[in-house]
Amino acid sequence: MFGKPRGSLLLLSALLGCLGFPGSLYAQAKPAAKAQKPYVGPPSPQSKHYPILLLAFGNAPNWSLRIGQKGPERFDREGYPPIPLESLEVTHEDEVDTWTYHAKDSATGAAVSIRISRGACTDATSDGLSLAKPPTGKFPFIASVDHAQTGSVKGCARIAAELFPRINNQPLEDDDDTVKDQPPVPTITNFKPPIAYAYLNSTGKITFKKVTVIHAIPAPSRDYSVSHDGSRLLYSREDQAGNGAIVLYEFATQKSTELAKGNVREPIWSPDDSHFAFLKNVDDKWQLWSGTISAPETALSLYAGDLVSTHGWVDLHTLLVKDRQDLLWLSDSGVIQQRITELDLLGEAFTPSSMNTFRVHPLNADLLLVSAKLAKPQQAVPVDDKIGGSAGLFLYEIRSKRRVLLITPNFSSQNAEWSRDGLQIFFTATDSGHHSVTNRIFWDGTGLIKFLTGTNLTVGQ
Repeated sequence: MFGKPRGSLLLLSALLGCLGFPGSLYAQAKPAAKAQKPYVGPPSPQSKHYPILLLAFGNAPNWSLRIGQKGPERFDREGYPPIPLESLEVTHEDEVDTWTYHAKDSATGAAVSIRISRGACTDATSDGLSLAKPPTGKFPFIASVDHAQTGSVKGCARIAAELFPRINNQPLEDDDDTVKDQPPVPTITNFKPPIAYAYLNSTGKITFKKVTVIHAIPAPSRDYSVSHDGSRLLYSREDQAGNGAIVLYEFATQKSTELAKGNVREPIWSPDDSHFAFLKNVDDKWQLWSGTISAPETALSLYAGDLVSTHGWVDLHTLLVKDRQDLLWLSDSGVIQQRITELDLLGEAFTPSSMNTFRVHPLNADLLLVSAKLAKPQQAVPVDDKIGGSAGLFLYEIRSKRRVLLITPNFSSQNAEWSRDGLQIFFTATDSGHHSVTNRIFWDGTGLIKFLTGTNLTVGQ
């Protein structure tokens, strides 16, 4: 009864064999479908850098440069205001795992390039933010920065996502991140407002203020200087005969003492308040004289050339003065140590004037604060009748010749002075209605506010 089906199976087996298939396959389970390769989409775009924040840094001198998600953002150097950067293209060298970030100085347009290479780096002892080097003693990247004006520096770099989105590149005393809804931290946070200074009030009289106490000095004068300890004031006084005196005023006792007599003006304190210098007219030339506060009668001529103005002491043995054409660095022995032509220093945007002032940064002798007459009237900057035009402010780096305009919109700005911490600038601001006050701005061009109603402010302490 089973013979017929068996013969059918044998026949089917024989036919499959003729087709080249082994008969045993039919007797087993149905063969599985051939496995397909997984779908592969188009290649994803490759990032050219883009950690959330990369910090390059170096020491001696200290510097740092922040590279954010859009590229280079800011270059900080010890003793100078930060340089804002405008990011350009990024190039990547695959074989050596190196990135070059191109940027430009937003203030001057100078070219900047930052080279970051992966590799153990010991060229920096600290990043300026952490207390010590990483546990391995090495940073993960090698860094260098080339600025067309300020030169080249080398150091290390690390990924610094913990700083995002902070923008001040400064260590924080309180690192508590629990409050997340507060506004961003300002760029300049550790400044110290002056506590002793002098200025001209609305009647043109000298006002000497220390903390909250104010003394009004009746003698009219535009030439005055507050001691660095904030306790004394020097000013010049003229009488109707054309003669005058350099007067010392003591804040605590309100006592006035004449230190020098004659046709004299523009007294300035030495950095340690032990000496004073001033201009004295001798044989129709304004010579530079200097003496000690303790023995003013021994004052002597330091420089017999004809000068126009004094602009402070650079250090204990160097004074900054100006003749009719040049800015001079004079030693206390009367030797010219350095000379810069005023035209070269001012550039095309400014012009020589007897009203121009030059102030050395209190902590960095390479940095000058200049208030000068503008060569051409600028839109929205009012004309000041006293100078026959408009005035503005700029910072000048002596070695690199880098010049950065400080924007003070809607004001003619002059008589600029540094704070003792070097982070603030005080200047006389005149608006279109010819109203003048003293404003304050930070050295990076931010934080513009009205400081007081008065003009010609000079800072003591």
